[in-house]
Amino acid sequence: MNASLLQVPWHHLPLDEVIDLLETDPRRGLDVFAVRRRQEQFGPNLITRRRGKSPLVRFLLQFHNSLIYILLVASVITLVLKDAIDAAIIFGVVLVNAILGYLQESRSERAIEALAQTMVTEATVVRAGATTRISATELAPGDLVLLQAGDKVPADLRLIRARELQIAEAALTGESAPVAKAAEVTLERDTPLADRRNMAYASTLVTYGQGAGIVVAIGNATEVGQISRLIATAEELQTPLTRKIAHFSLVLLYLILTLAGLSILVEALRGRPLIDALMAAIALSVSAIPEGLPAAVTVTLAIGVSRMARRRAIIRKLPAVETLGSTTVICSDKTGTLTQNQMTVQRIVVHGACFEVSGAGYRPEGEITHHGRPIDPAAWPALLECLRSRVAVQR
Repeated sequence: MNASLLQVPWHHLPLDEVIDLLETDPRRGLDVFAVRRRQEQFGPNLITRRRGKSPLVRFLLQFHNSLIYILLVASVITLVLKDAIDAAIIFGVVLVNAILGYLQESRSERAIEALAQTMVTEATVVRAGATTRISATELAPGDLVLLQAGDKVPADLRLIRARELQIAEAALTGESAPVAKAAEVTLERDTPLADRRNMAYASTLVTYGQGAGIVVAIGNATEVGQISRLIATAEELQTPLTRKIAHFSLVLLYLILTLAGLSILVEALRGRPLIDALMAAIALSVSAIPEGLPAAVTVTLAIGVSRMARRRAIIRKLPAVETLGSTTVICSDKTGTLTQNQMTVQRIVVHGACFEVSGAGYRPEGEITHHGRPIDPAAWPALLECLRSRVAVQR
């Protein structure tokens, strides 16, 4: 099997041609030997993570700030001039600021890694005629995958069978409404991604019906893998706070250098020794630097991150808290995109009576309670009618 076949517009090909190109059996799937060869050729069904910075580099980047540069230079000059105590104090402030920023960033990285681990899925495949459940990472191009309601699509599939199959593709296309699939259709080559009814894409969710498809792309070759690559190459933008601090630091630097130069000039005109003039200029420069500002900003942002964490929000960079705090309006027309298309009723109010509903997503788990006690909906006619009307609307 040629690796270039993974770039074929599969939605545009008839089923027979898809099966021939992938050298697979639409009923028995791949045999064990074919699976091993393709796993060796294409690797695991994983999206290659962007290589992160080493701990040392992430720690050193905490010093990448104009104010920090000024403080470091001031501490070095102060140390050279035999004032070790003042130099140690200045450097201590810089070090505490860097440690706080590094610890928070490391904590966020660990939380994101743990979240990624929870998203590893399983897949039901047919191999050599036997149906088995495997980790989605073990899939290979040409594998025959079975789908049913509640499954997350493990790879990009060309559907070969679909029985009232509906898939929510909000994670990929932004469309919150499930899309009805049809395996027998052959689409135009330039059909947009959201309209490819004969395809099922990785990371989307089966909401209804059953189906089967042949794996045509795995890992980075999937549509969601391409999105991941685009995100990895996105430019990192500065937040309003970091831009303001950078501007303030630049203005402060010019002001300090100007004052230091004037101080040396005045002292020289007064006939004082050059070393005394230099010491006075350095003292003026150090006193003009707000050495507590970086630490105060870092501590303030760290408090904001901690509060967000208690509300289950993961923030990787400290300055992002300030950006979120400055946000006044969020515009969105895709409810399913924000909620993973798993909105859940939590309370039902009928004729002044409030009922709590437990459970989440599409899992058929949970109960209805009233004042903390489980109830039988049949004992509440108004509640029962409300539930029946909701079911009727869905149908």
